[in-house]
Amino acid sequence: MCPPSQKDNTGALKAAVEVLGLSTVVLLASTIGLAVKENNAAPAAPAAPAEDTMSAVAAAPSTTDFVALKENSIFLDYRDNVCAGAQLAVANKLCADLEVPTPQAGGNVTKGYVGDLDVGSLKPHTDTYFQGDMCPVNVHWHLGTEHYSYGQYDENGKGPHGTAKRPEWANRDLAAAGEKVRGGFHCHHYDEEDEKFTKPYDWKYCTNMEVGETYEVHWPHSSVGDCGTVNQYQTPFYDGVFCNLSMEQFVAIAVDPQNIASNVGVHGQVFTVVNDEQYFYPDMMRGMIIDKQKNMGTDIHYYTGSTTGTSRNNEMCSQYAPITWQVDRQCHMISASSFDKLCHDMLLQRDDMKDDLYPHGSRELVMDSLVANNAADADSLAAAAAAAAGAAPEEARNGNLRI
Repeated sequence: MCPPSQKDNTGALKAAVEVLGLSTVVLLASTIGLAVKENNAAPAAPAAPAEDTMSAVAAAPSTTDFVALKENSIFLDYRDNVCAGAQLAVANKLCADLEVPTPQAGGNVTKGYVGDLDVGSLKPHTDTYFQGDMCPVNVHWHLGTEHYSYGQYDENGKGPHGTAKRPEWANRDLAAAGEKVRGGFHCHHYDEEDEKFTKPYDWKYCTNMEVGETYEVHWPHSSVGDCGTVNQYQTPFYDGVFCNLSMEQFVAIAVDPQNIASNVGVHGQVFTVVNDEQYFYPDMMRGMIIDKQKNMGTDIHYYTGSTTGTSRNNEMCSQYAPITWQVDRQCHMISASSFDKLCHDMLLQRDDMKDDLYPHGSRELVMDSLVANNAADADSLAAAAAAAAGAAPEEARNGNLRI
């Protein structure tokens, strides 16, 4: 017998395969389309942080208290201060009893002013202090000004408590009734209708300071300070000025007064404090602010004088003299925060400078007979240089004269 015949299913199999392939393609296309749609959709907003997390962030300290870190610093131990007690004791003396009158400060620094005290060939240091190997050894300031610059800081100035009167020759009035320190002259910036002169500032480091007030800042410099070390800045400033000088050495070099004037100097610059951060300057430690674009530290009065303060007047003279003074004739506005940053920096020095974190009293304006007759400024220096070179003064002014 022959086997029974079998049905041919090849065609059906091929059809099934084709249908299955088509279905796979359709499914793949749908998957890709869905993925593209999800990718183009806006990302979901992140979940809000838990309330306790927000509270922890808000409570976290935003700054480090660097002043507090000083206490345990191995670098800032006050017992390692080699300048402590270096001040050489030179007592004040009645001006009338001085065999050779010593020029005094602060005097009139108005352009064109020259004192009446003949100091012979004695000259102030008119280069920058660092060119004379001097470094700043302290910074402190006085309520009002000790110097007088007509039209900038004078008897016509303004402040929260007025200004000092122009002497006839007479003592200065107090800045205000009940003040513990004698106030000096004031700048002309103050405007009681302008908030930046009246809005209180939350002082963190300086003490007894006031927005709207005028302060004269002094940066004593010395060539025998402990320059470039952690002992550079000192309170009282005398410790910094005399740090590396013995009394015997001082007596020897003081035979020629020029030695003192060429090795000890002071920067003086005057500010009205405002509560306005446009006037913030971050580094008042290093000396006078010099900025030609802002006319700061460019109109300088040079002369030789003495140390200042309220223990001296026109009868009692300082014998810490003659030292160079470089005084900015212009008054400038500066933010309260600039001073507070300065006080912060002072607290970070190895020496304890807390006794200079507040304004000191101002000496009364020194009378003409005690002010040296060796005043100089850019114009007089240019004229002298021109005369020495045999050139016209105008040509020298237009030259590159270093001051």
